[in-house]
Amino acid sequence: MSITRKSSDALARRLAALPTEIIAKIQPAIVKSVAEVAADASTLAQASRRTGSLVESIEATGPNQTTPAFATEGGRRTAHELQGFVTAGDPDARHGHLVEFGTEERQRKDGASTGTMPAKPFLLPAWRLNRARVQRRINTAIRRAIREAAQ
Repeated sequence: MSITRKSSDALARRLAALPTEIIAKIQPAIVKSVAEVAADASTLAQASRRTGSLVESIEATGPNQTTPAFATEGGRRTAHELQGFVTAGDPDARHGHLVEFGTEERQRKDGASTGTMPAKPFLLPAWRLNRARVQRRINTAIRRAIREAAQ
């Protein structure tokens, strides 16, 4: 078993041991944070707008909610009670990864080049813009919930 897997299992056990009252007080901070990251991702994705389908497909998924059907490899994923997702994709916009990371030159079967597409990141920069605020907000919610539970 890898070190990452061991630490992930240990974290899962610690999260499972949290009282439901504390989890309920942390979830609003997660929901607000995920919504802010999604809003910033939508703003940053405007630079790559052609039809608007990618920008409109960016969604925030809060704790215990399920992602849209086309968010991850065509499937759905349900968030843990202390987890949130920002996803980009729907049946009309399955190209978010190509916009985020760009493409290299490709050739058709006849050898003609289809060209390249430069990367226009929107998800990772949105996370980086909000990371410190998200961490502060969640840490504050945790401290407040523990303090209230101790009284």
